[in-house]
Amino acid sequence: MSKKDERFVMTHKEGSELGVLRMIYVDKETGVNYFFVKSGYGAGLTPLLGADGKPVVTTVEPDYR
Repeated sequence: MSKKDERFVMTHKEGSELGVLRMIYVDKETGVNYFFVKSGYGAGLTPLLGADGKPVVTTVEPDYR
């Protein structure tokens, strides 16, 4: 599967000395942003919400599709 065929694209990645990894993924079909965090053996994924409590939606560029 090529990168162009994948539904999600990682737009941000950061980590810490303690091994905590945080990433933001964007669904290329809907534009919805998801927050992913991994620490040790645990991980979680949730829609990224704005101050108004609604999901953050990014306009997806055609070259990502």
